[in-house]
Amino acid sequence: MKSTILISTFLASSTAAFAVLPQSWKSTLPSIRKDESATRIPTIPESAAMARRILRKESIGTLSTVYNSNPTHPDIEGTPLGLMDYFADCEPTTGNPTLLGMHISSSFRNAAAGSNITLSIRWHPPTSTPYSAMSMPRFALIGQVERIDYTDVFKNAIPLCYGRSHPDAVVWMPGNRIHESFWMRLVVKEIYWLGGFGDRAFIGFIPLNIWQDVTEEDIENIRLPGEEDKEESSLMHKWFDRRFEF
Repeated sequence: MKSTILISTFLASSTAAFAVLPQSWKSTLPSIRKDESATRIPTIPESAAMARRILRKESIGTLSTVYNSNPTHPDIEGTPLGLMDYFADCEPTTGNPTLLGMHISSSFRNAAAGSNITLSIRWHPPTSTPYSAMSMPRFALIGQVERIDYTDVFKNAIPLCYGRSHPDAVVWMPGNRIHESFWMRLVVKEIYWLGGFGDRAFIGFIPLNIWQDVTEEDIENIRLPGEEDKEESSLMHKWFDRRFEF
């Protein structure tokens, strides 16, 4: 009897919640499935291009590592740790994000102790239109970190590139008097992509060669939810337009 009451209460509250949604939301929801061209699931190469564009457009993600042995906190050995951190797309020919490492950072201490590292990134659409964050694309780059040598730092203008995305970080770049820091790259080994709701987006691993083969043209031509393009929309753009239209 209690279960029946709970289910009835849930259904009633769900119906009431739907009733207060903006009319534009309610009128669009049923039509999403009717337009097959707007709900075609993107291919893996298209998903890779979207992920690379997000890597280009975003600059803050979550770094996840695993604790090794810790003499002061033995219970946390093997426990994952996820913390917000900065990144930048300063080596676009490789698809390896640039990080600013510090010895005081738990993430980089764990990585130095042998932990793999994952950078999780989500897309924040540039719009004031209400949207469901669960419908937005996000992905995880899994790999290891390595130091960027001075040759590559200068060749790729790493400080300038990183500083454009994070001007506040200039004060703790290598050579500062606050913390000992160093330039790192996350060498991507695996890419897990979650493009949004499963009935209209690819969900799964993107092969590394496809990730690395994405060109500048691919990154420039693909569009993400909420982005505007006055030129004629591609099939992918139409799909996103329809998906994002509330």
